[in-house]
Formats: sequence, structure tokens, C-alpha cells
Amino acid sequence: MREVINTRQVVDWSAAIWAGIIGGAVFFLASVLLLPLAVGGNAWVVARYFASILLGAEVLAPPATFELSIFAAALVAHFGLAIVFALLISFVIHKGGLLAGVIRGALLGGAIYIINVYTLTLLFPWLFALHGVLFFAAHVLYGAVVGWVYEGLEVEEFVAAGAEGGG
Repeated sequence: MREVINTRQVVDWSAAIWAGIIGGAVFFLASVLLLPLAVGGNAWVVARYFASILLGAEVLAPPATFELSIFAAALVAHFGLAIVFALLISFVIHKGGLLAGVIRGALLGGAIYIINVYTLTLLFPWLFALHGVLFFAAHVLYGAVVGWVYEGLEVEEFVAAGAEGGG
């Protein structure tokens, strides 16, 4: 008689972090470059909104020009959130394949938009100015990229059910 061992797939956290970095870069570029083209303004306005999470609303005062300290804060805040959200997305999608990862990632990106716009704005009310279809599309794109990169980089690992593991 053969013994059947129940297994479960664990999350590849390294792939999740890389997915967050790459998805975050795509989101950052889409937001900083495409939003100003579509609605006017310049790229530094959007970067300053990201930096305001760490530095406060004072960084939003005109002129919206490049300042290294503000840009660094924008990158830290943005990529910190991008990696945290990618870890969550990866935890949810890790049992699917590439197509399922992209679709679920896109849906979760849309959910993250709702969370960001309707809850994060309770702490940072000035972020509501980013509310709109283009910012929603950037979140959906971010989620799809995270799902795609995660599933592409994931090294599938299975452990015995009930054993310690990463997800």
C-alpha cells in the first residue's frame, strides 16, 4: 500500500520582493510620466505626492521642481508600499499559473487602489487629488505586472501539509 503525503505550495518570498520592485518601477514610471501627459502638470508633482507620505503635505507647495531629498523620500515611500503590496498579492496568487497570476494580480491592483484612495486618504487627505481613472489604471497595471513577474520568477516549492513554511 502506498502512503499518500499531503503537500502544500509555499510562497517564494524572493520572487515576491522582485515582483514588488519591478511592478513598483512600472507603476512609478506610469504615474510620474503618463499622468502629467494626460492631465497636465509635470512629473515632479506626482513624485511629491508620493514623498508626502513620509514628509507631509508641505512638500506639495509650489514650485514642483526636482529636489533630491524629496525624490529620495518618494522612492522610499513608493517602493516600500510596492513591496508590501506585492508580498500580499503574491500570497494570494502563488498557487495559480501565469495567466491566473496576471488576472488575479490586476484585480488585486484595483482593490489596492480602492484601499489607497478611500482609506489612506483618511491619514493623508491631500492624496485624494490622485483619485481618478488613470491612477486606477496604473494600480491595475501594477497588480498585473506583479502577478506576471511573480509567476515568472517563482521557484515552486512544496512542503508536507502542516509543516512550517512560508504560506
